[in-house]
Amino acid sequence: MSPRAPDRLRLGVNIDHVATIRNARGGAHPEPLRAAEAAIAAGADGITAHLREDRRHISDRDIDALNELCRRLDRPLNFEMAVTDEMLAIALSHKPHAACLVPERREERTTEGGLDVARGHNTVAPVVKALREAGVRVSLFIEANPIQIAVAEAMGAQVVELHTGAYCDAVKAGDGVAAARWLGQLKDGAEEAARRGLEVHAGHGIDFDSVAAVAAIPQVAELNIGHFLIGEAIFIGLPSAISRMRTLMDEARGA
Repeated sequence: MSPRAPDRLRLGVNIDHVATIRNARGGAHPEPLRAAEAAIAAGADGITAHLREDRRHISDRDIDALNELCRRLDRPLNFEMAVTDEMLAIALSHKPHAACLVPERREERTTEGGLDVARGHNTVAPVVKALREAGVRVSLFIEANPIQIAVAEAMGAQVVELHTGAYCDAVKAGDGVAAARWLGQLKDGAEEAARRGLEVHAGHGIDFDSVAAVAAIPQVAELNIGHFLIGEAIFIGLPSAISRMRTLMDEARGA
């Protein structure tokens, strides 16, 4: 039986780029932990953080502090991670609520596309197994492709996070034809994933203009949004940015 997505769509807030700003000066300000506290107070259902191999933004110390905060406030920490021995060891030592396996290349500015779990099955599957055995909920950040979704189910992931970047880029470009095509793929992927018993999340590139159509997909249980919210916080403040996003999500799900 397909899992039923909650009526209230969850919002996970990625605070990576608070650390990006901090690291530009090499000091301690702004503090990602403070951003996480503010996000939760403003209505975030969880916190997402990506500890990259090159430590370009979130640090090991940040993960320690965020893990402690989320446990104290009873909010899930979603630990985004590359499929490497180093990241697996860190995840197993911290045991966050969830670990989302993502592709990672040192030269990329941000995550480019979904993780190819079909081609990388022999590498990804042991990491999924190790995390699940440790009691960590496993999510795979993939394209809304039926083959990728089928492999995610076969290797035992509980969650798939569908990559929304192409759809959001088309919306920004004002390309209605491409946006409709990519949105159709997201809808089909969400339906297929739910049919296979996977919980469905979505994220990457979502902003105020693109959130409604994604939030309205009935199988989607959670959106993970970061860069846009942190950028918008410069102009209207983080609580206001999160509140506005929360309102748009709720309106779309209600409609």
